[in-house]
Amino acid sequence: MKVIFFAKTTFTILTFGFFANLLVQACSLKPLAWTPPNKPAFKGAIAKNELLSTTTWIDLEGWYGPEDIAVDKKGNLYCGVHPKRTNFESGRILKIDTQGIISTFCNTGAWVTGLHFDQNENLIACDQKRGLIRIDPEGNIQVLANKDEKGRPILMPNDVDIASDGMIYFSNTSSQLRFSRRNARKILLEVKPDGGLYRYNPTTLKVETLIDSSFFGNGVAVSKNDDFVLMVDLAKYRILRYWLKGEKKGKIDQFIDNLPGLPNGISRRKDGSFWLGFTTQRSDVLDDLQPKIGMKKFVYGIPLWLQPKQEAFGMIMHLSETGEILQTLYDTTGQRVSEASSIEEHNGILYLGGDLTDHIGKYQFD
Repeated sequence: MKVIFFAKTTFTILTFGFFANLLVQACSLKPLAWTPPNKPAFKGAIAKNELLSTTTWIDLEGWYGPEDIAVDKKGNLYCGVHPKRTNFESGRILKIDTQGIISTFCNTGAWVTGLHFDQNENLIACDQKRGLIRIDPEGNIQVLANKDEKGRPILMPNDVDIASDGMIYFSNTSSQLRFSRRNARKILLEVKPDGGLYRYNPTTLKVETLIDSSFFGNGVAVSKNDDFVLMVDLAKYRILRYWLKGEKKGKIDQFIDNLPGLPNGISRRKDGSFWLGFTTQRSDVLDDLQPKIGMKKFVYGIPLWLQPKQEAFGMIMHLSETGEILQTLYDTTGQRVSEASSIEEHNGILYLGGDLTDHIGKYQFD
């Protein structure tokens, strides 16, 4: 009888704890209702194929999360990583030399996302604990910016690109939350303006806000002639464009919208066109959920392991300089490319990153 009583008491306590936690988590979400546009059909320039199924891997020897990839003048690869698939609390920047040998370039102690080399071979990076940083060739870290000109903190710097004049452009997903799996989902479900796109002047050491707020601001890319800079707005399935020159200077418009997946990283090719990587394809469940505030609160309240999982689905898109879709490449099975958080092209090879992967994808592009 005592065993039965103990079992019932334990079950009651666990059940109460489960629902209490669900209520607390649900109440912490303050979402807005948003109705996504009807997602486009997979036809024409976005018709499905299996072109990415020939992708090979560069194993990262137990590290995860090469969210972005940079290549130095000698052809060595660099990427930020975290220690486990679901552990983003620490990190390193790895170097993969031209022989495939992996070493630690810098022990950041934090996950580093966006990476880009400046003209002096310093690595400009988005550090999830420090903000925008510069790392010299010896691996020494200098913080460039951890807040904007209004004093708002840069808590979730995401991606970075550098114009020909040395100006640094970077995105910040949030000025309210630091990165975690739950906080990332919170931003995705709340669909509230936060963070934005910024310019850092390495001469004056000042930050300037260009796009004040985003909806999960992500990838950043400057155009070939420095005419404009792009920022991926992941939660709204679109890319915003900020004009740097010409009659539209200082104006913001949409470069492309109603994309078929969750857009992530973007990079410019030598010819001025762009590669756009996707976390996964769009989910009918997520699209149906976005207008329903109550249901979003409930879903957010349940434990992460019970929430819908990210589908393994490889997709990258080739965009013209004017935002036209030129080609889309897929691995619909997700077996070779489960996600493509970034794309770095070098010597005819596309290097594909991933927030959760333990490798870098390597695709030979013709």
